[in-house]
Amino acid sequence: MMKIESLGTSSAKIIYGENHTDLLTLSVQEVLNLFEPSGVLLFRRFGVTPTQMRAFSEKFSSRFVLEPARRIVDSSGNGFVQLVDEGMDYVPPHCEHASSPFRPDVVWFCCGVPAAQNGETLFWDGVRAWEELSEEVRQLFLSKKIKFKHHFPAIAWKIFFGSDTTIADVERALNDLDGVNYLIKDDHSIYMEYTCSAVVKTKFSNQYAFANSILYNHRNKTVFFEDGLPFPDEVIEEIQTVMNRLMEVIRWQSGDLVMIDNSRFLHGRTAFDDTKRQVFSALSYLNGSP
Repeated sequence: MMKIESLGTSSAKIIYGENHTDLLTLSVQEVLNLFEPSGVLLFRRFGVTPTQMRAFSEKFSSRFVLEPARRIVDSSGNGFVQLVDEGMDYVPPHCEHASSPFRPDVVWFCCGVPAAQNGETLFWDGVRAWEELSEEVRQLFLSKKIKFKHHFPAIAWKIFFGSDTTIADVERALNDLDGVNYLIKDDHSIYMEYTCSAVVKTKFSNQYAFANSILYNHRNKTVFFEDGLPFPDEVIEEIQTVMNRLMEVIRWQSGDLVMIDNSRFLHGRTAFDDTKRQVFSALSYLNGSP
């Protein structure tokens, strides 16, 4: 029998291991039955290592995607585990790869060493965020798509697609994707624009969710409306106010594992200054996903 408690005020849940329970013995179907309505599952007291996270996530996943900015620490199976080591600053609400057509279903994190202070992972329910935005802002995002602009050096896309990937392979991968326009430059870097809705339907409940990377990319001025116009300041302020109100916190303990529905929940991080902090990640598509 698993001990299960609510995590914060959202639908998220904590699952506690007891008597040195082996994470890999948990029923995949039972976990999915909890995950689908909850959207965030925190597994605590299982003593999860990065290798165990890879093995556990493989049970649920058909394939994995990489984050080019992160170092790979385990690729011994079909999955990839990476060290989340890009800086120590605050990270605003975002969904993984939501600014591209390669958005995974699940974000996995496990904690090797928590920061001595701060460094918590934050999360926000995009369904609740959508419900709490004003009718005016909801209508704005239903009527206008958003556009992300990216520049990928050759080294970045070779990490993402694989070191043996050719320009022809990249063209085949991008040509038929909805919302994608791109230009391959002489140095083999890629300029890409990705147009999509800021509002998505959740994978399991088919609800509207304001689950995107607007606040994350807005600070770098790499996201706009489809017509190229910037977001009004008052719209950004309203989104930030709603997110501040809905923010939930994961206060890491060593050996924790978290499983996040990337179609519904946004995540981020508080700033920290402890160089010993170690949090690992994996990004995957669930079995049965296209």
